[in-house]
Amino acid sequence: MTQQVFADRIGKSKSWVEKVERGIRKLDKFSVIQHIAEVLHIDPAELLDGQEQSPVDGSKIDGLEKLKSTLVCHATFNAHAEAPYLPKPGEIQRQIEHAWMTYGHGDYLQLLRILPKLLTISQQLHALHPEAGAEPLVQANRVASSVLVKLDEAHLAWIAADRAIVAAGNDRVLAAAAALSLTQALRALCQNRLALATALAAAHHIAQPSEGTESAEQASVYGALLLQAALAAASNNDPATVKELLRQAADLARQNKDHETSQRRGFNQTTVELTQIVTRASLGETRLALTQHEKMTKDGMLLHLPAEHRAAYLLDISRTYLQVGDMPAAGRALKEACRITPAGIRHAPSARLLVAEISRREPGPSDLHGLAASIGLTR
Repeated sequence: MTQQVFADRIGKSKSWVEKVERGIRKLDKFSVIQHIAEVLHIDPAELLDGQEQSPVDGSKIDGLEKLKSTLVCHATFNAHAEAPYLPKPGEIQRQIEHAWMTYGHGDYLQLLRILPKLLTISQQLHALHPEAGAEPLVQANRVASSVLVKLDEAHLAWIAADRAIVAAGNDRVLAAAAALSLTQALRALCQNRLALATALAAAHHIAQPSEGTESAEQASVYGALLLQAALAAASNNDPATVKELLRQAADLARQNKDHETSQRRGFNQTTVELTQIVTRASLGETRLALTQHEKMTKDGMLLHLPAEHRAAYLLDISRTYLQVGDMPAAGRALKEACRITPAGIRHAPSARLLVAEISRREPGPSDLHGLAASIGLTR
């Protein structure tokens, strides 16, 4: 294959492929490694740089199989089953909020324990009361999709996100929020062109919010879609599109700076700046991205983010430091991410891969070597 053909098949740009081949970029996400291995018809282990043990070996997670089974056993097949006792809609909503809060703390094991039942009762409620049950079913599938992306089960995340869009029906805001989850799943599958198209289509569907009771809600979803579109465009090596999308997002964030956004949407001035940093790194502007990150850290802006979002961002920053060969800084960012959400780092395959890579390259004993050993990774 030529570099261009290979790039097209994995959904990346030719320049991205060139940088990987020259050693400028690392293959630092297991989902990307897995996708490349499928295209090349090889075992993913061949791309893991000769490590003695794959960072995903032995990382089977309790509760994941049950969640998979719940998603596969669609409510349609249980239409004639006896309905379980259903909590009142207000109680189900509290359970939904608890699930999002658990995700926000990076406690994926706890989330896997509660999601199967939450999905089941949300499906039953929607079957009995389609209007009242729409939002609970959308949100249950969205949080399921989010955690499945973290656990490198992006194909299943796609299914859950698609279910959320279907459940949203004619509710434009709810459907656009569900499209956020679909876009994230597509990005995790390296389907960046599809992710960009999905995010832009959903943003166009919801349109610019007008003044009214729902304007803040619409603005939050609309802005988050712009950020997801920018991330997809950066992976497509399209700096002009990234710049325009971030400009629109920044304008929108300034207009709605007093609006407190929830974990499930995550749009404000801070997240716009974080996306700018991550997209700059993705486009190869690593030094500029790291300078902006260091300034942001000094200003304390990261402290306002939910724990899971903060840790995910620090993993991206650790990868960026790794690209420029600054191992001490890469290690510090990774250790901070581990401190914030230890359970999330322990069970997310992409995070485990990063721990393995940095601990292998970091000279001498360190906390990361101990962490790597504790989660079953070898130096």
